[in-house]
Amino acid sequence: MSLGVCSTFLEHAVSAALQRMQWHYSITRMRTELVTTLKRQATELLDDIRQDKSPILITQHGLPAAYLVDVESYEALQEHVNLLEGIARGERAIEDNRVLSHDAAKARMKRWLK
Repeated sequence: MSLGVCSTFLEHAVSAALQRMQWHYSITRMRTELVTTLKRQATELLDDIRQDKSPILITQHGLPAAYLVDVESYEALQEHVNLLEGIARGERAIEDNRVLSHDAAKARMKRWLK
């Protein structure tokens, strides 16, 4: 596989990954709550993020301290981060010329699949 074909494949993979990310919020419009509000109204805040899938920025002493996010969004984010890290490792391998020809890759896979 040539470098051009590989780069095109990676561009399509990144594009597809980003398209699958279904964030229903904008960071510029993110809700902000004080840590004391979190302490007092944790159940209500959790209900809110479960319903609208929008993260909440928690502040402490006027500074950002944490994000409160629903489990589904967090897990999706982790999947996308892992995918993008894998793509970055592949790009580094190409730059370092740690690549195999198609035939060599097939032969290696055959040994693994026995």
